[in-house]
Amino acid sequence: MSAYSHTLNLWGVLSQSKRIINAHSRHFLALSVSFLLPLSFSLIVYPTLQTALSQSDSIIFHPQAHLSSSFLTLPNPFDPTRDLTRPDPNLLLVLLAYTLFAVLLAIFAVATITYSTFHGFYGRPVKLLSSMQSVLYSFLPLVATLIVSRVIHALIVLLFALFGAIAVQCVQLLGFEVNYDSNYFAGLAILLGAAFVLVFIWLQVNWSLAYVIVVVESKWGYEPLRRSAYLVKGMRRVALSVLLFFGVLIGLLVGGCSSFLVTVGAASGGWTSFGVILQMVVSSGFATLLMLQSLAASVVLYMYCKALHGELALDIAEEFASEYVYLPFDNEKVPHVVCVVQG
Repeated sequence: MSAYSHTLNLWGVLSQSKRIINAHSRHFLALSVSFLLPLSFSLIVYPTLQTALSQSDSIIFHPQAHLSSSFLTLPNPFDPTRDLTRPDPNLLLVLLAYTLFAVLLAIFAVATITYSTFHGFYGRPVKLLSSMQSVLYSFLPLVATLIVSRVIHALIVLLFALFGAIAVQCVQLLGFEVNYDSNYFAGLAILLGAAFVLVFIWLQVNWSLAYVIVVVESKWGYEPLRRSAYLVKGMRRVALSVLLFFGVLIGLLVGGCSSFLVTVGAASGGWTSFGVILQMVVSSGFATLLMLQSLAASVVLYMYCKALHGELALDIAEEFASEYVYLPFDNEKVPHVVCVVQG
């Protein structure tokens, strides 16, 4: 690891990623409209669609219990006429189809935007066809890395659940009666939940560069996760600030707009209302911009992490010697890496 310190912060990452996007604005606009806009729109609309389908099925099965219900009113979960033991195959099918649709869009967006931002960082020409072709090389590695990370998440959940079950069994073996409504049990559940959230955030910070590494370095599976944990050393505060900044903003925007559609949309005339349509369009646009900025910021953070570890200087030297007769820090198309590290 390099012995250099750095002065990079969240705003530095945001400004440099914005500079790259602005230098190729039409290119990134085309990619955003193709992948991120449908993704953000579906994230906002899907909860309303799910609620509408659930309500529709409830009316079909029990019309007498929902005769006066509105189009987007949630059915009563304590309704004794509902068969809670039978899962709705239609809702499961819609959920499966939507999950597949969202994952595919996310993978396409990560592959193309990461590829474009990486080449834009060096001041190379960024072409739409080349960005689309990058999906052919990155799709399966991204899927494999996603599966490995989700398996690790599942194992951690099982470990926490097993620890909680063992703790309850130990208390019972000691002769104490476990009251699941007591404050002690609630405190244990909160403690385990908080510990799980901290572990999850720690993993996300360490893996924040994993998908960039998949696209740029052609690694897959567990190797990008390990490589990301190495590169992010010394930059974890910046990685955490980037993660929280975009995670909170996108979460509040998507969650707030989805709740608005579910609770207010029907009262204001449904989806045909001008206000609801305008709200969906504006919120989807802002979510798309945030997602684009987030993906570009991850690439910029990756480049700065390589610089901090002394890996970027050789890459720049090779780039300069083999293809270009000018430094790739001209015309404000890429960040000035030399100002990030200092002796």
